[in-house]
Amino acid sequence: MPEIYEYNRQRALAYARRWALDRNPLFFDFTGGGGNCTNFVSQCILAGCCQMNFTRDFGWYYISPDDRAAAWTGVEFFYNFLTGNTEGIGEGLGPFGREVGRRQILQIGDVIQLGNADGDYYHTLLVTGYGRRTYLVSAHSDNAYNRPLSSYNYRRIRYLHIDGYRTDQRFVGACFDDLISGTSLGIV
Repeated sequence: MPEIYEYNRQRALAYARRWALDRNPLFFDFTGGGGNCTNFVSQCILAGCCQMNFTRDFGWYYISPDDRAAAWTGVEFFYNFLTGNTEGIGEGLGPFGREVGRRQILQIGDVIQLGNADGDYYHTLLVTGYGRRTYLVSAHSDNAYNRPLSSYNYRRIRYLHIDGYRTDQRFVGACFDDLISGTSLGIV
């Protein structure tokens, strides 16, 4: 039975600091093929939990560019996984969270998604700091580290708070050093 653990926000932040302006060679760069933003945020969150969910079609995992869950790289799929990751789906392994209102203060390592006027969300950002009346975020596609959220142009926004992660304890904390150094996923 999976156990719930606290998401390590400082490890997610350390990963963002190391890789926001560069690319980890362990992961394919999707910048030219739809964007790399959700891939990058997924990597940061993995650094904070070291637990993927290998459930086909509905999970959250990356093994290679051709063997990954849609939620690893797709904005909407990521949202659906994170907010719908319950114990009934793949035992609920990996991170889980919820959408929160704009008045709730996000923490380092939480996620913001930007959308257009039609309600389509197209960009995923990781909260990495706090600025003057705005969040500081980090992202890929257009590389950014601690960029003010207020500098983005968008019509819709949603805020995702990561509540924790479920693990079967095989990999708790085991992947971080190899992941941040770009030497191994350490969990596959």
